[in-house]
Amino acid sequence: MPTATVTSKGQITIPVEVRTALGLDAGDKIDFVGMGEGQFAIKPRNASIRDLEGCIARLDHVPTIEEISEGIRAGAAESYLTAVANSVPKKPRGEAA
Repeated sequence: MPTATVTSKGQITIPVEVRTALGLDAGDKIDFVGMGEGQFAIKPRNASIRDLEGCIARLDHVPTIEEISEGIRAGAAESYLTAVANSVPKKPRGEAA
């Protein structure tokens, strides 16, 4: 099993067999994915934005600016009302109003 040592600056050198298996080159970025209970997996971040093409279905119609604006207004109003509801202090049980 490949191992690495953490330096005093918190840096490690990824072993060559791991870099090769992940297809990592100098300058590539990696993500640390939490797996629970203090375990992490490393995942290369070397995909292109173009790899996302087709992962979202096309809309049957293109929304108008008015429809988009109304959706934003509705979302903002809902967010505001939720924030206000969560900011009202709750009375302890058994106390009179």
